Amino acid sequence: MLINIDYQDKRPIYEQITEKLQNLIVKGVLAENDKIPSVRNMAIELSINPNTIQRAYQELERAGYIYTVKGRGNFVSPSESWKKDKLGEAMKDFEEKVTELIHLGVSGDEMHRHIDDVVKKEGTNND
Repeated sequence: MLINIDYQDKRPIYEQITEKLQNLIVKGVLAENDKIPSVRNMAIELSINPNTIQRAYQELERAGYIYTVKGRGNFVSPSESWKKDKLGEAMKDFEEKVTELIHLGVSGDEMHRHIDDVVKKEGTNND
């Protein structure tokens, strides 16, 4: 799996795992209904305590990113389960950054150009 733990990061390991799995789901690397590694397998792969993985999976399930099927494992939830919350969170973050840029003296035209550049770059990465 595409997860690396940053031991220099001050956040708990379960938060890092939760965030990294969320990012893989949001970016579509892990698609709807994909099975994710078992708690045991992920713990072995990352060489960390299974309780840490279990906590990350509980957070992901609480937030609607994954669901559990008894006896079968954990799977990526359909996007409608989490997308609305994630979109609201992203828009709030975006508004805060735009406000910060305005206070730093960045013009609307400059922001538009930068946004267009990012959209073009991300558009080419999704092909």
